[in-house]
Amino acid sequence: MDQQLIEQCKRGNAFAQKRLFDQYANRLFRVSLRYVRNESDAEEVLMNGFMKVFRSISNFAYRDDNGLEAWLRRIIVNEALQYLRANRSLPLFQSEETAGIQPDSNPLPDMGLDAERIYALIRELPTGYRTVFNLYAIEGYTHREIAEQLSISENTSKSQLSKARALLQQWLTNYGYEATRRTS
Repeated sequence: MDQQLIEQCKRGNAFAQKRLFDQYANRLFRVSLRYVRNESDAEEVLMNGFMKVFRSISNFAYRDDNGLEAWLRRIIVNEALQYLRANRSLPLFQSEETAGIQPDSNPLPDMGLDAERIYALIRELPTGYRTVFNLYAIEGYTHREIAEQLSISENTSKSQLSKARALLQQWLTNYGYEATRRTS
């Protein structure tokens, strides 16, 4: 199904472009929102990303639906990184003390832990931590690729990931997840 849709998009069919957008917009919006916390900024990243998709779709070689989604995700991630750079959120890495950092709200109102609560915690991470965590743990980039993307050293990437994991673990512990999990 997607192959026909791609072929129609390559011909500039506006209806096909809207169908492609409608099919992937929600998932890609969530990708964008993992990098830029503000919803209106995430929408801007999404829209700019789709503009790039439609400009470069003629270069896309369809293999399968997973390849299409991976290509779209890469474009959105790159657009989010460009947005962070343009808005001076990059360089992301400052020597900040994490001990006092707490999420803006309680994203874990009950002791159950599900994907939505983890997603909410990830969104609360400081920009540098969140960016490296997303690129490494969710998108599957290597530290070398992250270093190239963000113009940082591999060690900085590793450090930011380590700090992000430690902070997430601290927040989970503070909300009682560790104690609940051990007794269950």
